[in-house]
Amino acid sequence: MEPTTTIRSFIEDYIRKQGYTLQYFADISGVNAGTLSAIIKGTRPIAMAQLDLITKGMKLEEGHFYEIYGAECFVESAPHWRRLEPFLQRCAELDKLECIQRVIQQVTDDRSYISELFEMAEGMLERGQKKAARMLYECVAECEKYQHSERLALCQYRIFILSLGQDQHENLRAAVHFEPYINRLDEERQLDAIKDLANTYSALQYWDKVFDLGEELEQKTTFLQSYKKRKSEVQRIAAYPIFAYSAYSNLIRAAACDGRQEYPEALRYTEAYSKLTRIEQPNDEELLFINKFNGWAKVNHYLYRLMMGDYEVIPPYIAFIEKNEAEILPALVKIMEAANNHNMDIDSVLDTFDPYISRYGETYGDMGSYTEQITNGRYLQFLKELTIYQFERQRYTNGFQHLLECLELAEKMKSESIILQCVGLFERHRVRASLEIKNKYKTLIEEVYSNYEKKNSFDHTLV
Repeated sequence: MEPTTTIRSFIEDYIRKQGYTLQYFADISGVNAGTLSAIIKGTRPIAMAQLDLITKGMKLEEGHFYEIYGAECFVESAPHWRRLEPFLQRCAELDKLECIQRVIQQVTDDRSYISELFEMAEGMLERGQKKAARMLYECVAECEKYQHSERLALCQYRIFILSLGQDQHENLRAAVHFEPYINRLDEERQLDAIKDLANTYSALQYWDKVFDLGEELEQKTTFLQSYKKRKSEVQRIAAYPIFAYSAYSNLIRAAACDGRQEYPEALRYTEAYSKLTRIEQPNDEELLFINKFNGWAKVNHYLYRLMMGDYEVIPPYIAFIEKNEAEILPALVKIMEAANNHNMDIDSVLDTFDPYISRYGETYGDMGSYTEQITNGRYLQFLKELTIYQFERQRYTNGFQHLLECLELAEKMKSESIILQCVGLFERHRVRASLEIKNKYKTLIEEVYSNYEKKNSFDHTLV
């Protein structure tokens, strides 16, 4: 049944109300008069390019008719790919996600377009249209959910990456959901997937899981390195040179040992990945990774000695990280931990990096090679350690200021462990808090409790 108001009726009414002739509107819109006549009569479908020209000619915003167009062309009638593809692409460009969702729900019933939708999602991802790409990946995954296909695994991998954000609960859920699909991926893509999964669990501080993934990455890399020697002509699929993943496997395990406070072991894995970068006659790409790992090895060597209480490494450690802004925050976190564990005075370090700390507090996000998830997790940890440091030195005004900032960010990231630590710190020093601080704390805690209640209520509906 035809909708009561169609695009062609809108066009016809507009031309009549404006007092235009068909030829005049054809001239101002740029659509051929014969084509325009056929569209209004309903004897010719409207192409996306023509719809955009007509919309502009009517002085309406881009995409004004997309909801009606989607209903007319793809919901109320059988969709054709040559019309569906440009429609989805234009919706992605204009961020009309609801139009995409409505149409692909209809397409899901007809699985003949699944391959095309997957390829389109890949293109959208490359162009940075992440939300639209995720919708298409989810559509493809839904259609293939009963199949053990590599395409399904790749969709789940893309969805996992696109799902990561500040909410630690959602990140954990995404990681657990994706993990069973890793072994269905192409063997080289498995390397990237394991590395990305390890980074996610590292931000969540699941150190045993991180270590196990480092072990798995080493095993798969060793196998692929022997395979590549036999098949040197095979084109690389992995994002990095294969040797880099062997180095990453040791870097990952070093990070896990650091998290478990096993610093001598962390130093051993650090030495291991620094040796793996000794390649004869490296090409430009290999040299880039060699320099990265050598830099990480040097900075982490200082770091693990610092965590064992060696105060003397702080000056060279600081001198090294000052040259690389992306390494400042990770270093500050560890310096704060070392200071609290070994009763070190690091006021001069805080003074040196105060402008950076203040700026970062206003601009969360990616830092160099570190993802937003990892970076925000580190800043949260830094605030917690800084709070402890200030309280230990009886600087209660600064301590409470940092504690409230830490609690607010922990609530945004749904980090229950940090929230509990903040509560413990506040209650331990409550007697030193001003009335204003107590009121701010009360407001934040009420928000935390309210969101916790909502989450539990929602979770119970899923049982």
